[in-house]
Amino acid sequence: MAFMLICGVAPVSAQFASSTETVPPQCNTQDAIRFRGFSARLENDLFAETDQNYTNGVAFTAVSHDLVGQLKPECLTVPVRLHAELIRYLNPSFWADPDNPAQTQNVVVKFGQSMFTPKDSNQTALILDDRPYAGLLYVGMAWNRRQHAPQNNTEILDTREITLGVIGPLALARPTQHTVHNIVGADKFQGWNNQLDNEPALQMALDRKFKNFKGTGAIQPGFSVDSIRSLGLQLGNIETSATVGIEGRIGWNIPNDFGTYPIRPGAENRPPSAASIHGNTEDASTGSTRPRAGIHLFATLESKLVVHDFSLDGNLFQSSHSVTRRPWVTQAALGISAQRPIAGHGVKLALMRVFRTREFDEQGPSHSFGSVTVSIEF
Repeated sequence: MAFMLICGVAPVSAQFASSTETVPPQCNTQDAIRFRGFSARLENDLFAETDQNYTNGVAFTAVSHDLVGQLKPECLTVPVRLHAELIRYLNPSFWADPDNPAQTQNVVVKFGQSMFTPKDSNQTALILDDRPYAGLLYVGMAWNRRQHAPQNNTEILDTREITLGVIGPLALARPTQHTVHNIVGADKFQGWNNQLDNEPALQMALDRKFKNFKGTGAIQPGFSVDSIRSLGLQLGNIETSATVGIEGRIGWNIPNDFGTYPIRPGAENRPPSAASIHGNTEDASTGSTRPRAGIHLFATLESKLVVHDFSLDGNLFQSSHSVTRRPWVTQAALGISAQRPIAGHGVKLALMRVFRTREFDEQGPSHSFGSVTVSIEF
Protein backbone atom coordinates (compact mmCIF):
# COMPACT_ATOMS: atom_id res chain seq x y z
CA MET A 1 0.00 0.00 0.00
CA ALA A 2 2.86 2.37 0.86
CA PHE A 3 4.36 1.82 -2.61
CA MET A 4 1.03 2.75 -4.21
CA LEU A 5 0.78 5.88 -2.09
CA ILE A 6 4.27 7.08 -3.00
CA CYS A 7 3.99 6.28 -6.68
CA GLY A 8 0.54 7.80 -6.87
CA VAL A 9 1.77 11.26 -5.98
CA ALA A 10 3.96 11.53 -9.09
CA PRO A 11 1.28 11.39 -11.80
CA VAL A 12 -1.06 13.59 -9.84
CA SER A 13 1.72 16.13 -9.23
CA ALA A 14 2.44 16.10 -12.95
CA GLN A 15 -1.22 16.73 -13.66
CA PHE A 16 -1.25 19.73 -11.36
CA ALA A 17 2.10 20.96 -12.76
CA SER A 18 0.88 20.83 -16.34
CA SER A 19 -2.15 22.91 -15.44
CA THR A 20 -0.04 25.57 -13.76
CA GLU A 21 2.46 25.77 -16.66
CA THR A 22 -0.17 27.12 -19.05
CA VAL A 23 -1.93 29.36 -16.55
CA PRO A 24 0.26 31.27 -14.08
CA PRO A 25 -0.96 30.76 -10.52
CA GLN A 26 -2.95 33.67 -9.18
CA CYS A 27 -3.21 33.07 -5.46
CA ASN A 28 -5.25 35.25 -3.19
CA THR A 29 -5.21 35.23 0.60
CA GLN A 30 -8.36 33.10 0.71
CA ASP A 31 -6.69 30.39 -1.41
CA ALA A 32 -3.98 29.64 1.18
CA ILE A 33 -4.31 27.73 4.45
CA ARG A 34 -4.82 29.99 7.46
CA PHE A 35 -5.81 28.46 10.78
CA ARG A 36 -8.86 29.83 12.54
CA GLY A 37 -9.13 27.64 15.63
CA PHE A 38 -7.55 25.07 17.93
CA SER A 39 -8.78 22.26 20.18
CA ALA A 40 -7.25 20.26 23.02
CA ARG A 41 -8.84 16.97 24.03
CA LEU A 42 -8.14 14.63 26.96
CA GLU A 43 -9.65 11.17 27.36
CA ASN A 44 -8.88 9.09 30.45
CA ASP A 45 -10.50 6.24 32.34
CA LEU A 46 -9.51 7.93 35.62
CA PHE A 47 -12.79 9.81 35.17
CA ALA A 48 -14.49 6.40 35.45
CA GLU A 49 -12.28 5.41 38.42
CA THR A 50 -10.40 2.68 36.53
CA ASP A 51 -6.91 2.39 35.06
CA GLN A 52 -6.89 -0.23 32.30
CA ASN A 53 -7.69 -0.95 28.63
CA TYR A 54 -7.85 2.36 26.71
CA THR A 55 -6.46 4.29 29.62
CA ASN A 56 -5.44 7.64 28.11
CA GLY A 57 -5.67 9.64 24.91
CA VAL A 58 -4.72 13.21 24.07
CA ALA A 59 -5.21 15.08 20.81
CA PHE A 60 -4.42 18.62 19.70
CA THR A 61 -6.03 19.87 16.50
CA ALA A 62 -5.80 22.98 14.35
CA VAL A 63 -8.62 23.90 11.95
CA SER A 64 -8.18 26.06 8.87
CA HIS A 65 -10.51 28.73 7.53
CA ASP A 66 -12.94 27.72 4.78
CA LEU A 67 -11.78 27.28 1.19
CA VAL A 68 -14.64 28.09 -1.16
CA GLY A 69 -14.87 27.06 -4.82
CA GLN A 70 -12.27 25.19 -6.85
CA LEU A 71 -9.20 24.06 -4.94
CA LYS A 72 -5.92 25.63 -6.08
CA PRO A 73 -3.16 23.17 -5.09
CA GLU A 74 -0.42 25.55 -6.29
CA CYS A 75 -1.51 28.00 -3.59
CA LEU A 76 -1.11 25.48 -0.74
CA THR A 77 1.97 24.80 1.36
CA VAL A 78 3.92 21.70 0.30
CA PRO A 79 2.64 19.28 3.02
CA VAL A 80 -0.98 20.27 2.45
CA ARG A 81 -0.56 20.15 -1.32
CA LEU A 82 0.99 16.67 -1.24
CA HIS A 83 -1.79 15.51 1.07
CA ALA A 84 -4.44 16.88 -1.29
CA GLU A 85 -2.74 15.22 -4.25
CA LEU A 86 -2.64 11.90 -2.42
CA ILE A 87 -6.32 12.10 -1.49
CA ARG A 88 -7.20 12.96 -5.09
CA TYR A 89 -5.23 9.96 -6.33
CA LEU A 90 -6.68 7.48 -3.82
CA ASN A 91 -10.23 8.85 -3.95
CA PRO A 92 -10.73 10.80 -7.23
CA SER A 93 -14.44 11.35 -6.61
CA PHE A 94 -13.77 13.41 -3.47
CA TRP A 95 -13.17 16.52 -5.61
CA ALA A 96 -15.12 15.31 -8.64
CA ASP A 97 -17.27 18.45 -8.68
CA PRO A 98 -14.93 21.25 -7.52
CA ASP A 99 -16.97 24.00 -9.15
CA ASN A 100 -20.14 23.15 -7.26
CA PRO A 101 -21.06 26.34 -5.35
CA ALA A 102 -22.94 24.27 -2.77
CA GLN A 103 -19.77 22.89 -1.21
CA THR A 104 -16.71 24.16 0.62
CA GLN A 105 -13.77 22.58 2.45
CA ASN A 106 -11.25 23.07 5.22
CA VAL A 107 -8.17 21.32 6.59
CA VAL A 108 -7.66 19.79 10.03
CA VAL A 109 -4.20 18.94 11.39
CA LYS A 110 -4.03 16.63 14.41
CA PHE A 111 -1.28 15.46 16.77
CA GLY A 112 -1.95 12.92 19.49
CA GLN A 113 -1.01 9.97 21.66
CA SER A 114 -3.00 6.94 22.82
CA MET A 115 -2.06 4.30 25.41
CA PHE A 116 -3.44 0.93 26.45
CA THR A 117 -2.65 -1.23 29.49
CA PRO A 118 -3.85 -4.46 31.14
CA LYS A 119 -5.72 -4.41 34.45
CA ASP A 120 -2.90 -5.61 36.75
CA SER A 121 -0.42 -2.78 37.27
CA ASN A 122 1.94 -4.76 39.55
CA GLN A 123 2.73 -7.74 37.31
CA THR A 124 6.13 -7.46 35.64
CA ALA A 125 5.81 -10.64 33.55
CA LEU A 126 3.76 -10.86 30.38
CA ILE A 127 0.04 -11.20 31.16
CA LEU A 128 -1.18 -13.62 28.51
CA ASP A 129 -4.90 -13.32 29.26
CA ASP A 130 -5.09 -9.51 29.13
CA ARG A 131 -4.50 -6.92 26.45
CA PRO A 132 -0.96 -5.88 25.50
CA TYR A 133 0.77 -2.79 26.76
CA ALA A 134 0.65 -0.51 23.74
CA GLY A 135 1.29 3.09 22.76
CA LEU A 136 0.61 5.11 19.62
CA LEU A 137 2.06 8.51 18.72
CA TYR A 138 0.64 10.04 15.56
CA VAL A 139 0.09 13.05 13.35
CA GLY A 140 -2.82 13.30 10.97
CA MET A 141 -4.27 15.61 8.34
CA ALA A 142 -7.85 15.64 7.11
CA TRP A 143 -9.88 17.39 4.44
CA ASN A 144 -13.47 18.19 5.39
CA ARG A 145 -15.92 18.91 2.58
CA ARG A 146 -19.36 20.28 3.42
CA GLN A 147 -22.21 20.09 0.90
CA HIS A 148 -25.82 21.20 0.85
CA ALA A 149 -28.26 19.11 -1.17
CA PRO A 150 -31.33 21.38 -1.57
CA GLN A 151 -33.35 18.69 -3.33
CA ASN A 152 -33.68 16.69 -0.10
CA ASN A 153 -32.88 19.43 2.43
CA THR A 154 -29.75 17.59 3.60
CA GLU A 155 -26.26 18.69 4.58
CA ILE A 156 -23.33 16.31 4.21
CA LEU A 157 -19.85 16.41 5.73
CA ASP A 158 -17.28 14.17 4.01
CA THR A 159 -13.87 13.66 5.62
CA ARG A 160 -10.72 12.07 4.20
CA GLU A 161 -8.00 11.67 6.79
CA ILE A 162 -4.50 10.17 6.59
CA THR A 163 -2.67 9.36 9.83
CA LEU A 164 1.02 8.55 10.19
CA GLY A 165 2.68 7.51 13.41
CA VAL A 166 4.64 4.97 15.38
CA ILE A 167 3.59 2.06 17.60
CA GLY A 168 5.82 0.81 20.41
CA PRO A 169 8.40 2.35 22.78
CA LEU A 170 9.01 5.24 20.36
CA ALA A 171 5.42 6.33 21.04
CA LEU A 172 6.64 7.34 24.55
CA ALA A 173 3.58 5.92 26.31
CA ARG A 174 5.57 4.56 29.27
CA PRO A 175 7.37 7.80 30.23
CA THR A 176 4.20 9.79 29.64
CA GLN A 177 2.15 7.55 31.93
CA HIS A 178 4.87 7.44 34.60
CA THR A 179 5.11 11.24 34.59
CA VAL A 180 1.37 11.68 34.98
CA HIS A 181 1.14 9.01 37.69
CA ASN A 182 3.96 10.74 39.61
CA ILE A 183 2.04 14.01 39.46
CA VAL A 184 -1.28 12.53 40.63
CA GLY A 185 0.31 10.11 43.13
CA ALA A 186 -0.89 6.93 41.39
CA ASP A 187 0.98 3.61 41.25
CA LYS A 188 3.21 3.01 38.25
CA PHE A 189 2.47 0.15 35.86
CA GLN A 190 5.35 -2.33 36.10
CA GLY A 191 4.92 -4.31 32.87
CA TRP A 192 5.87 -1.82 30.16
CA ASN A 193 8.87 -3.96 29.17
CA ASN A 194 6.27 -6.24 27.55
CA GLN A 195 4.77 -3.56 25.32
CA LEU A 196 4.38 -3.99 21.57
CA ASP A 197 7.54 -3.47 19.50
CA ASN A 198 8.27 -0.45 17.35
CA GLU A 199 6.65 -0.31 13.93
CA PRO A 200 5.36 2.44 11.64
CA ALA A 201 1.64 3.21 11.76
CA LEU A 202 -0.52 4.19 8.80
CA GLN A 203 -4.24 4.69 8.44
CA MET A 204 -6.61 6.22 5.90
CA ALA A 205 -10.13 7.06 7.00
CA LEU A 206 -13.25 7.90 5.02
CA ASP A 207 -16.09 9.41 7.03
CA ARG A 208 -19.52 10.79 6.13
CA LYS A 209 -21.97 12.59 8.38
CA PHE A 210 -25.35 13.89 7.29
CA LYS A 211 -28.20 15.84 8.87
CA ASN A 212 -31.16 18.02 7.96
CA PHE A 213 -30.30 21.52 6.72
CA LYS A 214 -30.50 23.99 9.63
CA GLY A 215 -29.78 27.32 7.94
CA THR A 216 -26.59 29.21 7.20
CA GLY A 217 -25.70 30.49 10.66
CA ALA A 218 -23.03 29.44 13.12
CA ILE A 219 -25.78 28.28 15.50
CA GLN A 220 -29.36 27.08 15.36
CA PRO A 221 -31.06 30.02 17.12
CA GLY A 222 -33.18 29.31 20.19
CA PHE A 223 -34.31 25.91 21.46
CA SER A 224 -33.95 23.05 18.99
CA VAL A 225 -33.47 19.31 18.55
CA ASP A 226 -31.50 17.57 15.81
CA SER A 227 -29.84 14.29 14.84
CA ILE A 228 -26.68 13.45 12.90
CA ARG A 229 -26.06 10.14 11.17
CA SER A 230 -22.56 8.88 10.36
CA LEU A 231 -20.74 6.21 8.36
CA GLY A 232 -17.02 5.51 8.62
CA LEU A 233 -14.33 3.28 7.12
CA GLN A 234 -10.79 2.97 8.47
CA LEU A 235 -7.99 1.16 6.61
CA GLY A 236 -4.51 0.54 7.98
CA ASN A 237 -2.45 -1.14 10.66
CA ILE A 238 -3.71 1.20 13.38
CA GLU A 239 -7.26 0.01 12.82
CA THR A 240 -9.25 -1.50 9.97
CA SER A 241 -12.96 -1.22 10.64
CA ALA A 242 -16.36 0.00 9.48
CA THR A 243 -18.63 2.14 11.68
CA VAL A 244 -22.25 3.29 11.66
CA GLY A 245 -23.58 5.75 14.22
CA ILE A 246 -26.11 8.38 15.22
CA GLU A 247 -26.04 11.40 17.55
CA GLY A 248 -29.00 13.25 19.03
CA ARG A 249 -28.81 16.80 20.45
CA ILE A 250 -31.18 19.01 22.38
CA GLY A 251 -30.53 22.46 23.75
CA TRP A 252 -30.28 26.22 23.24
CA ASN A 253 -28.30 27.78 20.37
CA ILE A 254 -26.88 24.44 19.22
CA PRO A 255 -23.82 24.89 16.96
CA ASN A 256 -24.53 24.38 13.27
CA ASP A 257 -21.87 21.66 13.04
CA PHE A 258 -21.82 17.87 12.91
CA GLY A 259 -21.66 16.88 16.55
CA THR A 260 -19.23 15.90 19.29
CA TYR A 261 -17.38 12.57 19.37
CA PRO A 262 -14.55 10.78 21.19
CA ILE A 263 -11.15 10.79 19.49
CA ARG A 264 -11.42 9.03 16.12
CA PRO A 265 -11.02 9.90 12.44
CA GLY A 266 -13.46 12.59 11.39
CA ALA A 267 -14.17 13.56 14.99
CA GLU A 268 -13.21 17.23 14.68
CA ASN A 269 -16.50 19.07 15.19
CA ARG A 270 -15.74 22.32 13.36
CA PRO A 271 -16.42 21.67 9.68
CA PRO A 272 -16.61 24.41 7.04
CA SER A 273 -19.37 26.82 7.96
CA ALA A 274 -22.77 26.71 6.30
CA ALA A 275 -22.46 30.46 5.72
CA SER A 276 -19.43 30.05 3.45
CA ILE A 277 -21.36 27.67 1.19
CA HIS A 278 -24.17 30.14 0.62
CA GLY A 279 -22.00 33.27 0.58
CA ASN A 280 -23.72 34.82 3.60
CA THR A 281 -21.84 36.89 6.12
CA GLU A 282 -24.74 37.39 8.50
CA ASP A 283 -28.40 36.56 8.84
CA ALA A 284 -29.88 40.04 9.14
CA SER A 285 -32.83 38.85 11.19
CA THR A 286 -30.88 36.88 13.81
CA GLY A 287 -27.18 37.62 13.36
CA SER A 288 -26.84 33.86 13.67
CA THR A 289 -23.67 33.48 11.58
CA ARG A 290 -21.80 34.94 14.55
CA PRO A 291 -21.01 32.64 17.51
CA ARG A 292 -23.49 33.02 20.35
CA ALA A 293 -23.66 31.60 23.86
CA GLY A 294 -25.45 28.27 24.03
CA ILE A 295 -25.63 24.91 25.76
CA HIS A 296 -26.90 21.50 24.75
CA LEU A 297 -27.00 17.84 25.77
CA PHE A 298 -25.97 15.12 23.35
CA ALA A 299 -25.95 11.34 23.12
CA THR A 300 -24.18 9.13 20.57
CA LEU A 301 -24.49 5.46 19.66
CA GLU A 302 -22.02 3.68 17.36
CA SER A 303 -21.56 0.10 16.22
CA LYS A 304 -18.27 -1.01 14.69
CA LEU A 305 -17.11 -4.07 12.76
CA VAL A 306 -13.41 -4.48 13.56
CA VAL A 307 -11.07 -6.41 11.24
CA HIS A 308 -7.80 -5.27 12.85
CA ASP A 309 -6.91 -3.28 15.97
CA PHE A 310 -3.22 -2.93 16.84
CA SER A 311 -3.97 -2.60 20.57
CA LEU A 312 -5.60 -6.08 20.54
CA ASP A 313 -4.04 -7.91 17.58
CA GLY A 314 -0.52 -6.70 18.34
CA ASN A 315 2.21 -5.90 15.84
CA LEU A 316 1.35 -6.46 12.20
CA PHE A 317 4.88 -6.91 10.83
CA GLN A 318 6.28 -9.18 13.54
CA SER A 319 5.17 -11.68 16.17
CA SER A 320 3.83 -10.16 19.41
CA HIS A 321 1.42 -10.64 22.27
CA SER A 322 -2.25 -10.46 21.29
CA VAL A 323 -5.72 -11.33 22.59
CA THR A 324 -8.87 -12.72 21.00
CA ARG A 325 -10.48 -9.66 19.42
CA ARG A 326 -14.25 -9.45 19.22
CA PRO A 327 -15.47 -8.47 15.74
CA TRP A 328 -18.34 -6.25 16.89
CA VAL A 329 -17.97 -3.36 19.35
CA THR A 330 -20.69 -0.92 20.39
CA GLN A 331 -20.01 2.44 21.97
CA ALA A 332 -22.36 4.98 23.56
CA ALA A 333 -21.64 8.44 24.95
CA LEU A 334 -23.55 11.01 26.98
CA GLY A 335 -22.36 14.57 27.29
CA ILE A 336 -22.90 18.28 27.61
CA SER A 337 -21.43 21.05 25.48
CA ALA A 338 -21.44 24.81 26.01
CA GLN A 339 -20.03 27.71 24.04
CA ARG A 340 -19.82 31.48 24.38
CA PRO A 341 -17.81 34.40 22.99
CA ILE A 342 -14.99 35.50 25.29
CA ALA A 343 -12.93 38.60 24.40
CA GLY A 344 -14.16 38.34 20.83
CA HIS A 345 -13.25 34.66 20.45
CA GLY A 346 -15.56 31.67 20.37
CA VAL A 347 -14.78 29.28 23.25
CA LYS A 348 -16.35 25.84 23.62
CA LEU A 349 -16.20 23.21 26.37
CA ALA A 350 -17.50 19.66 25.88
CA LEU A 351 -17.67 16.94 28.56
CA MET A 352 -18.71 13.36 27.88
CA ARG A 353 -18.76 9.90 29.41
CA VAL A 354 -18.13 7.04 27.00
CA PHE A 355 -19.29 3.45 27.49
CA ARG A 356 -17.79 0.66 25.34
CA THR A 357 -18.72 -3.01 25.13
CA ARG A 358 -16.10 -5.74 25.57
CA GLU A 359 -13.45 -5.61 22.86
CA PHE A 360 -11.83 -9.04 23.42
CA ASP A 361 -12.84 -12.38 24.89
CA GLU A 362 -10.42 -12.28 27.83
CA GLN A 363 -11.68 -8.84 28.93
CA GLY A 364 -13.65 -8.50 32.14
CA PRO A 365 -16.50 -5.98 32.38
CA SER A 366 -17.16 -3.46 29.63
CA HIS A 367 -15.03 -0.31 29.67
CA SER A 368 -15.81 3.34 30.36
CA PHE A 369 -13.84 6.58 30.20
CA GLY A 370 -14.34 10.34 30.30
CA SER A 371 -13.52 13.03 27.75
CA VAL A 372 -12.89 16.78 28.06
CA THR A 373 -12.46 19.08 25.05
CA VAL A 374 -11.65 22.80 25.00
CA SER A 375 -11.83 24.68 21.69
CA ILE A 376 -11.13 28.29 20.76
CA GLU A 377 -11.89 30.03 17.50
CA PHE A 378 -10.33 33.32 16.41
